[in-house]
Amino acid sequence: MTKPRIVVATRLPIAVTERIERDFDAIIPAHDLDGAAALRAVIEQQAEGLLVSGKTALNASVIGQFPKHLKVVATCSVGFDHIDVKTAQTNGLIVTNTPDVLTNCTADMAFLLILAASRRASEYERTMRQGWRQAFGMGELLGRSVSGKTLGILGMGRIGQAVARRARGFGMSVLYSNRRRLAPELEQGAEYCQDFRTMLPRCDILSLHAPSSPETRAIINADTLALLPHGAVLVNTARGPLVDEEALIAALRSGQLFAAGLDVFCNEPNFDLRFAELPNVFLCPHMGSATEETRNAMGFRALDNIAAVCAGKPPIDPLWR
Repeated sequence: MTKPRIVVATRLPIAVTERIERDFDAIIPAHDLDGAAALRAVIEQQAEGLLVSGKTALNASVIGQFPKHLKVVATCSVGFDHIDVKTAQTNGLIVTNTPDVLTNCTADMAFLLILAASRRASEYERTMRQGWRQAFGMGELLGRSVSGKTLGILGMGRIGQAVARRARGFGMSVLYSNRRRLAPELEQGAEYCQDFRTMLPRCDILSLHAPSSPETRAIINADTLALLPHGAVLVNTARGPLVDEEALIAALRSGQLFAAGLDVFCNEPNFDLRFAELPNVFLCPHMGSATEETRNAMGFRALDNIAAVCAGKPPIDPLWR
């Protein structure tokens, strides 16, 4: 039986690579490929499938040059803003993502950021690495309790709902803003706020879980940050462009925000180094899904989508039907 011909444009965990070598006729790079390099590899391999991650931008120009033998692009991610899906759809190219498999892992990261930002974890860790040697008084380096506070969630999809479930374990009240209200069984006691701006004054902590789109770009800006209570905490595990970073830095410097926990940035990996200079920011390098179990599951799910399409079957996770 002929193995499906594919190009892999991103470095993957060992278990996923072993499956590729066993089940596919594949070009596997030693480094991540950009869009132009992925295009060349697809042509050279006469590939039927292309596996990418968010590191490989596929714009309209690249997609327009893909040969007809390419049937499917599978992105090893939930987000797909790195792909011009409108052009892909127009050209009859199937695009899939990997929903569900990284929900809990990313929700864990969001709660790690909530706790670390609120409890000043970066300052504590830095103190220890510098040798400590100085006792702190009862009123020094005080963080904020998470238990019993009000958590606002922007974007109540799978990950937002998983964060809400974790918040209930801390006795938190949960508010959420979403394009539409969830069914009561999915809300599980969370309060729906139709107007995002009216939710903000009630949020001790705000966690972002919305996709990047023209409607959400810079939705966190000077105006919306000013609506939060003085001393609130902001967490972002969604997408960097949801936040106006100039406004965020100003709010962190002024004290309008007590702290922030950030896993995503507008310009990755070349993020704004001013964040690293701020003591009240807990920083991670876009690692929301970075566990062995989750990254393996993401890779396998992307391969399952490619295998299905190459076998003439419907994709498992199409971006449109």
